[in-house]
Amino acid sequence: MSSQLTITGLAGIPLVQPGFDLGQLTVDGYAASGLEPQDGDVLVVAQKIVSKAEGRLVDVSALEPSAEAIALATETEKDARLVEVILSESRRIVRHRPNLIIAEHKLGFVMANAGIDHSNVAPLEQGADGTERVLLLPVDPDASAARLRQRLRDLTGKDIAVIVSDSFGRPWRRGTVGIALGAAGLPAVIDWRGLPDLFGRTLEVTETGFADEIAAAASLVMGQADEGMPIAVVRGLAWSAPDCPAADIVRPPEHDLFR
Repeated sequence: MSSQLTITGLAGIPLVQPGFDLGQLTVDGYAASGLEPQDGDVLVVAQKIVSKAEGRLVDVSALEPSAEAIALATETEKDARLVEVILSESRRIVRHRPNLIIAEHKLGFVMANAGIDHSNVAPLEQGADGTERVLLLPVDPDASAARLRQRLRDLTGKDIAVIVSDSFGRPWRRGTVGIALGAAGLPAVIDWRGLPDLFGRTLEVTETGFADEIAAAASLVMGQADEGMPIAVVRGLAWSAPDCPAADIVRPPEHDLFR
């Protein structure tokens, strides 16, 4: 790892709509920020703009909530149509209370409302055509990161790693932090097991959530509210571990003591 890191939010990124070319927007953002793309850059991209570009907006206007959705909506004081979408995106509902549903998403993430955004995209966003829409996670965030990485290589000729980030709450700790939903071109997890510590003891359980640490650092620049900075460039990192996707961060059920 490097002791000299810079994190720069890219300027001039517009409000993204379905079909937008995130690769070209990123290149334009580099230019607007006075930066040249470099090999080894790590691009951290907010999940919201990835989902919007991929058209992951769902029209809930005509949805007919199921009995399960209506019952859960009554208990949580939420729109039953929104709850129907949450259920459709979830493997199971982990916990719920008024105004909160914690779900295990189909991708394995345990998160509020199955990742349906409640900031910068309204829960029921009014479309230009009068439809009411919600925004879902990308179908495959690792694949989204890989496509954007390849697009950047095509446009710039540079080897740029990509992280698709989101904000997560954490059990037993207040506050949200940036985490990696998708990753390409870097190790999402670095396994230190078998290596010596400072005093020569062999590490037996240590693994670093490398992509999560980068996403959390970038979120300090990207922000959580109205900053309008959905893409950041992290520069100065180095690593030697093999690439692995963000899907590898999800703890397998057999290793989860709380499931």
